[in-house]
Amino acid sequence: MGLSWKEKVRTALLVAAAAMGLTALILVLVEATSILLPAETKFGIVFDAGSSHTSLFLYKWPADKENDTGVVSQALACQVKGPGISSYVDDPSLAGESLRGCLEEALAIIPESQRRETPTFLGATAGMRLLRWKNSSQAEGVLAGVSRVLGQAPVDYRGATILAGLDEGVFSWVTINYVLGMLLTYSFSGQWVRPPEATLVGALDMGGASTQISFVPGGPITDPNTQASPHLYGYTHRVYSHSYLCFGRDQMLSRLLARLVQDSPSGPVRHPCYHSGYLATRALAPLFESPCVEGTPPPGAPQNLTVEGAGNPGTCAQVISSLFNFSSCQGLKDCAFNGVYQPPVQGRFYAFSNFYYTLHFLNLTSGQPLTEVNSTIWEFCLRPWKLVVASYPEHSPWLRDYCASSLYILTLLTEGYGFSEGTWASIEFRRQASGTDIGWTLGYMLNLTNMIPAEAPVLKQAQSYSVWVASAVFVALTLGAVLGVVAVGLLRPRE
Repeated sequence: MGLSWKEKVRTALLVAAAAMGLTALILVLVEATSILLPAETKFGIVFDAGSSHTSLFLYKWPADKENDTGVVSQALACQVKGPGISSYVDDPSLAGESLRGCLEEALAIIPESQRRETPTFLGATAGMRLLRWKNSSQAEGVLAGVSRVLGQAPVDYRGATILAGLDEGVFSWVTINYVLGMLLTYSFSGQWVRPPEATLVGALDMGGASTQISFVPGGPITDPNTQASPHLYGYTHRVYSHSYLCFGRDQMLSRLLARLVQDSPSGPVRHPCYHSGYLATRALAPLFESPCVEGTPPPGAPQNLTVEGAGNPGTCAQVISSLFNFSSCQGLKDCAFNGVYQPPVQGRFYAFSNFYYTLHFLNLTSGQPLTEVNSTIWEFCLRPWKLVVASYPEHSPWLRDYCASSLYILTLLTEGYGFSEGTWASIEFRRQASGTDIGWTLGYMLNLTNMIPAEAPVLKQAQSYSVWVASAVFVALTLGAVLGVVAVGLLRPRE
């Protein structure tokens, strides 16, 4: 006997349900696409222990890296309260205690589960280089005081060290080129690419105790002691860099005043870089404690020194020029000053730290030509002290030094480094670039991420939206067919 119509319908529904169910299963299992979920964020802490103050910078980057180098961004900048760590020679433990406030701010940002694996490093610059020069045991004591505190913190403490001047300059060069997108940039095709080498910029840094110049020259670097070869994003760069210890802003001012004291041993010092009408008294002995200051106090000089402002920018520039040894470069090719080799400057430069702060005060960071910069500085130096104080009450602690600092910058950049009227326009004076503070710390962290093992992104299975919709439709049809079989069975008459 043939099948009844009900049995035929039920059989057809069962076949359809099986076919649609199998199709839905194939779509779920076969059409799944492998995707890479973003790797977790990594963090790193760098303390910049300068001669006058210490700053903490917290950086972050994805755990999967580009050509072995993390794509790093700044997450926090915190200035430590108090002076630089080199000031704590009498009680080194206070050097470490001073860091706790900023460290707590950084830890509040880092997830607790990641703190123990967060690399933390303290780099001391020229202030500690001077202390080591003067008294190496005191320098080691300060670093030990820092390590006692940071070593107990819930982080991956990598140590505290005194950076070499070359490293400080090169890491600053890395920082500025990184934040400007000169080392790595995201292309329109959705890939990370390295821009042409010709776009790289130079770095001009000035702290309290040293100043650095770093750039890629047009020709070979003939002095290997001034060459660094940072390897970043799969490429090795060839960078000229030199650091001049004792040519930072604060040490230059001390050397300048000491020179004037030695030239006027018997009476009040007439300071040509201080505004006319300025009068102050200061202790003489601390001035000659720095190893940057040559000689000793004049015999019979008073313990308290009286300094009068003369307001003479011409004489000020001459005395500042005498702090350089330009004659040592006579007859030498590619020489800056003090007999130091330097290729000719080329390309764009970013000048930051005290370069920026000094000229920003005089509103000279907007690309003014060298002649206007020079005339503005001279006009400022000629103003009477009373007028200067009345015009800038919020800057009173630093007012007396802006004339000397600005004339020193002019001398260093033009007579020292070799910038001219034509190349002055290639210098940009900036404190930040792309929202990131410019200095050596980010460059150091980029270099450090080369040594941090990359973590592979998490592999997951996923489907496109259209495949997901089709799978859902076939599942629904399968369920409908099954329900249809049940319904036909219920309609079957009882025997």
